[in-house]
Amino acid sequence: MNIKKITQLLMGLFVYALGIVLTLQANMGVTPWNTFHLGVSMKTGMTIGTTISVTGLVIIIFNIFAKEKIGVGTILNMWLIGVFVDLLLNINVIPKATTLMGGLVLIFSGMIVIAVASWLYIGAGLGAGPRDGLMVAFMKWTGKPVGIVRPSIEITVLLIGILLGGEIGIGTPLIALTLGPICQIVFKIVGFDVKGIQHKYIEFKKAA
Repeated sequence: MNIKKITQLLMGLFVYALGIVLTLQANMGVTPWNTFHLGVSMKTGMTIGTTISVTGLVIIIFNIFAKEKIGVGTILNMWLIGVFVDLLLNINVIPKATTLMGGLVLIFSGMIVIAVASWLYIGAGLGAGPRDGLMVAFMKWTGKPVGIVRPSIEITVLLIGILLGGEIGIGTPLIALTLGPICQIVFKIVGFDVKGIQHKYIEFKKAA
């Protein structure tokens, strides 16, 4: 396997975890998925990182049954982002914001970092993340476009997260509305075309 691509993938996953921690420490609310992760974490006693990894594993299993392709990047995404999130939180490299201005700085910094991380790990071409695969599976099942499927999934996990006690705040809609445009800007700056990436997937041989 291409060492350069693996290195790029690992770097991307670490940077993505850093972006998540920045948004968590902004103390203003988090993404719908992280509201869900926080809610599950509170109910189970698992760390937020472990919850991210376990959720990713469940989604990968679902995606396999839904006949969605997975790659080495999919598996490492599921495992390492959670590990890196817990590591960064444990060493307290980013203190929690205590002011509105500090929170805004962290949340926007986090979104920029996530955008850069997305360029790195998607650009490695070793498979999409578990949650992206889930979105594609539901698009195929329902015949609905991404503009309907993605918000529907995120609203669902957000509501479940709220019911479980997950964090929600002004940062939740802020991230939902601005992360996409920020990714587009970053991708344009670095000249990255998501559609041009040809991912390498794991081939599962059928039993004879």
